[in-house]
Amino acid sequence: MEVMVIGGGAAGFFSALSVRAHNTSARITLIEKSDKLLAKVRISGGGRCNVTHACPNPRRFATHYPRGGPFLRKAFAHFGQPETVAWFAERGVELKTEPDGRMFPITDDSATIADLLLNEAGSAGVEVRLHATARSVDRDADGRFRVGLGDGRSVLADRVIVTTGGHPKPAGYDWLARLGHRIQPPMPSLFTFNMPGASIRDLMGVVADPVQAHIVGTDLASSGPLLITHWGMSGPAILRLSAWGARILHDLGYQFTVRINWLGGTSEAQVRRELAERAETFSRKQAGNVQAFQFPRRLWAFLLSKAGIDTQRMWGELPRKERDRLIDVLTNDRYTVHGKTTFKEEFVTAGGVDLSEVDPNTMESRVVPGLYFAGEVLDVDGITGGFNFQAAWTTGYLAGRLSSTPKTQ
Repeated sequence: MEVMVIGGGAAGFFSALSVRAHNTSARITLIEKSDKLLAKVRISGGGRCNVTHACPNPRRFATHYPRGGPFLRKAFAHFGQPETVAWFAERGVELKTEPDGRMFPITDDSATIADLLLNEAGSAGVEVRLHATARSVDRDADGRFRVGLGDGRSVLADRVIVTTGGHPKPAGYDWLARLGHRIQPPMPSLFTFNMPGASIRDLMGVVADPVQAHIVGTDLASSGPLLITHWGMSGPAILRLSAWGARILHDLGYQFTVRINWLGGTSEAQVRRELAERAETFSRKQAGNVQAFQFPRRLWAFLLSKAGIDTQRMWGELPRKERDRLIDVLTNDRYTVHGKTTFKEEFVTAGGVDLSEVDPNTMESRVVPGLYFAGEVLDVDGITGGFNFQAAWTTGYLAGRLSSTPKTQ
């Protein structure tokens, strides 16, 4: 049996390795349009590769996907987080868990994962071709697939696994649409919020944790760490918002207002009570030295200034209206967002092949038998934290279990 894997990323390599594990005689060819293999694996997690997340329960794990959760819940029942951890361990790569649940190789080096996959593919006899772009997939009269390449040549295969990742523009999916597949419109999923001209950008590098962020005029809200960048705001709280609100924020043209509660959702009334309880302790301190909420000093000074409070003024001398303004800033701060920026180099898209046309137990197309999908080419995307890689491992493994008998339409 001839198997063609289209795409040299995490899902592509895992698919190819799964084919070999389930079919020792198959001839496996993996093609990659660029000269870079496993590019996202190498840059993920700041170069450490966030392999998966410490959440072994398939149902709970699936709740971390704005799109594709129910689909993946079925897939995880066959090969999920525990199986992934075991797969790497069996090959000498142990994973460690960070306090926030992210799992990395104990080497803290993404090359550990990339090298493992490359070496395993070599040992499995997978033929890898670089600078080979798939332009079309058609069926011959005998039921075999004919994959048309960018250089005008074509390659025959009994099975085809598509792992080409997400595309920023719908045209990137045209060749799959011509096969009869419905494509959900692609759009960015993980991105930071741009705030041109906002003075808070002067605090680049400051982290506040936890905060609660809410998109005004919507039900979108998220809590967690917030990172101030030279563009505006990022960090888990913002990235989760961007993922869950991908379609809504796209429709808003990435022009909206985000409301920040710097105290993780604590109410105005509670903040007022806490300040009142500590009023005597703070009364003889300068406002800039008051540590009521353990903010980074630069952020506390910024919030005081935004409330119109001089950092050198004695706290006990502040009139009530200034304290009220500060309480409002702490719990109801607002920033105007004008645009987005991709989160580092880890471009993730919402959209792709419609999941209703793919069997979640096998990753086989319901439209074109013998055609399989894995990874981000599907309309599946997770929040940051190892969830997108887990989707790649799971869907790749299942796609590689393809049956050994060729099917015809």
